[in-house]
Amino acid sequence: MYLLLGCSVVSVSVILVRALALRRSVVMPRFIEREVESIQPGEVGASVAHLARVVEGDRSTLGRIIGVGIRHLSWPKAENTQAVETRAQEEVVRLESGLFVLEIIVGIAPLLGLLGAVSGLVTVFAAFGSDTHSQDPRGIANGISEALSTTIVGLAIAIPSLIAYSYFSRKIETMAVQMASLTAELLAKCYHQRLAGRGGERLGMAEAQSERESSQYASGPTRVVVPPVLGGRPAVEDLQ
Repeated sequence: MYLLLGCSVVSVSVILVRALALRRSVVMPRFIEREVESIQPGEVGASVAHLARVVEGDRSTLGRIIGVGIRHLSWPKAENTQAVETRAQEEVVRLESGLFVLEIIVGIAPLLGLLGAVSGLVTVFAAFGSDTHSQDPRGIANGISEALSTTIVGLAIAIPSLIAYSYFSRKIETMAVQMASLTAELLAKCYHQRLAGRGGERLGMAEAQSERESSQYASGPTRVVVPPVLGGRPAVEDLQ
């Protein structure tokens, strides 16, 4: 029972700490989501600079992930995406800290309850067998009920711990998907403008190259030599 009492205290403490740490306002502040959603592909420069100032002093999980993507905008998109994904994995591991304790308690609490019940029954039957004259059914029933109470306590600890573990795990998974979607949207907007600018430059270079090639290989004016007439000098005419 002392071990089960310790498990209950640890379980309640972990549940309270994780409930406070996994609040949506702490992990994914709404104002950062609005800033990302308000960025337009054609107006990335000023918007991204403002977003960088917003997330610079923010300690939320989403703010740290977006900060990594903004700081590495000078990198190629594939490398920047890889850096963001690596930081996101680290943040998810940080969010999951403490949940393994609940998982352990879910496994050992029923076993401790069963162990207590079995040891209690062994004590009851050992006392009953040592004294054949004391065969009080009430005393035996009370001893058995006290022994089985550890099993009830163990299950009472394991069930809430399992519910909390499943709820927190699902909540972390949902928020991780939402943060990945917001980050991918931000990177797509930032690199869309860059690719559009490079596409315009390449198009202009292609047009200039085409003009140079057309001017180089275009047929020039046709020169026609007119034979001399009446002893005059031959005339040369240009035909366009």
